[in-house]
Amino acid sequence: MQIIQLCSNHCGTVILAYSGGLDTSCILVWLKEQGYDVIAFLANIGQDEDFEAARIKAEKLGAKKVFIEDLRSEFVEDFIWPSVQANAVYEDRYLLGTAIARPCIARSQVEIARREGAQFVSHGATGKGNDQIRFELTCYALYPEVEIIAPWRIPDFYNRFRGRTDLMEYAQKHGIPVPVTPKAPWSMDANLMHISYESGILENPKSHAPADLYLMTKNPEDSPNTPDVLEIEFGNGVPLKVTNVKEGKSKNSPLDIFSYLNEIGGKHGVGRIDIVENRFIGMKSRGIYETPGGTILLQAHLDIETFTMDKEVRRIKQGLGIKFSELVYNGFWYSPECDFVRHCINKSQENVQGKVQLSVFKGQVYILGRESPKSLYNEELVSMDVQGNYDPCDASGFIRINAVRLREHHRLQGVSSIKK
Repeated sequence: MQIIQLCSNHCGTVILAYSGGLDTSCILVWLKEQGYDVIAFLANIGQDEDFEAARIKAEKLGAKKVFIEDLRSEFVEDFIWPSVQANAVYEDRYLLGTAIARPCIARSQVEIARREGAQFVSHGATGKGNDQIRFELTCYALYPEVEIIAPWRIPDFYNRFRGRTDLMEYAQKHGIPVPVTPKAPWSMDANLMHISYESGILENPKSHAPADLYLMTKNPEDSPNTPDVLEIEFGNGVPLKVTNVKEGKSKNSPLDIFSYLNEIGGKHGVGRIDIVENRFIGMKSRGIYETPGGTILLQAHLDIETFTMDKEVRRIKQGLGIKFSELVYNGFWYSPECDFVRHCINKSQENVQGKVQLSVFKGQVYILGRESPKSLYNEELVSMDVQGNYDPCDASGFIRINAVRLREHHRLQGVSSIKK
């Protein structure tokens, strides 16, 4: 990894992952001060953003070019769908909405850098967070010779800008438009998958989230008193179609399917969590997330997967899902180990097909039923009323083997341990 030596003369072209906010606007101007030609890159991954206004702002600040890429469809198909197949959840609760977005954005940033012949890429991620790692490892994996400028890790930058006040003063000095007041006293990151909230008043883990914080989901208490019943059809472990059973409305394309699930989940207040998680760089952080469509899909996929997948294969696949989640959270989407794990997970999904019906209501997802041509469920075999093809004596061997083990365990522990 190369250390960038900032220079005062012309240094070359840098592709800046630009959001239009205070930090990256100041970084754009600051990079120009250092002698770089700056190309601003904005990724549309489903956030609520005025992209044309951001383009005009970047051009006025001196960006040599501005690229705005609509990545929504590839975000769903190349990043969200593999995460659905994996049942990807970090530390049992976080559905990785930010973590899976970063390699999607960085991949496009690298494509532009190669196309424009740019030697440098830059971003506005802080030196305390996970995003710097996710951006940079993706860039190094896909463009090994690239040099990365991470301002928040460069002493000349972070000693000059010690907080928001310094950034605001710099912005006013250089004619960078800034809001009179911050949008909210916390930091937000939004995309198709979720919205995350952290920092500011949320840094005290005891403080409750303000009622007006959530933008993607209704308060379950205020959600409709009538559920929506959905049928989700899966093939190879990913959604092929979603149908609102009562309305007869269907969606078939990946982007439309996921957007509709977000709409229904948000309407009923599904997918809110408030957690403390372990960042890769070694500190705990408090985050609040709302992931409506992803939460619905997690429950539906878990159901159809259990229905169609061999027990022992699923046991191994569960471990792979945990490993996948850790790799993605830590920024290793484009690592050989993550590529291997994704390949194995995809292989496990060959028979994960069928339909799941579920109810979405008051912040919850309730599974109602399922069907599949690949079902491993045998109604006759499991029936309490029909003998079927099962000999009850077959259970004797299982009981005998485990009885010996349990008797020996409790003999060694002593009978008194059972009575406690």
